[in-house]
Amino acid sequence: MRPIRLARIAAEAEGVRLRAMMTRTVIRAIMAVIAVVFVLGALVFGHMAVWYAIRIGLDQSYLATTGILGGADLLVAVILLLLASQSRPSRVETEAREVRRRAIEGIGSAVTLTQLALPVLRIATGMRRRRRI
Repeated sequence: MRPIRLARIAAEAEGVRLRAMMTRTVIRAIMAVIAVVFVLGALVFGHMAVWYAIRIGLDQSYLATTGILGGADLLVAVILLLLASQSRPSRVETEAREVRRRAIEGIGSAVTLTQLALPVLRIATGMRRRRRI
């Protein structure tokens, strides 16, 4: 009965871990979509203002203005990608993984003991039958 109980605990721990991971992934995706909307809006208005300031205020050519804006966009994109890649598993996911690992280890030892005990029981049963004869 113990291996079945441990397997159930391992399955439940895995379910908790997967639910927590999915929740974290969905929240990250929603935040990324909202961030993209705001970034696009800010880029449109920002580009219009910066284009005007560089082109007219600094008296730059079209090519120089494009290069300056492209470099700034690239810098912003790199910063946002670095921030998005810093997600780590939550405490719930880590604990659920540990519970699953321990339960699976317990299943292995319980199954091993059962597998060793069955032949011993068969031998003992066979010896007992021989004594009766």
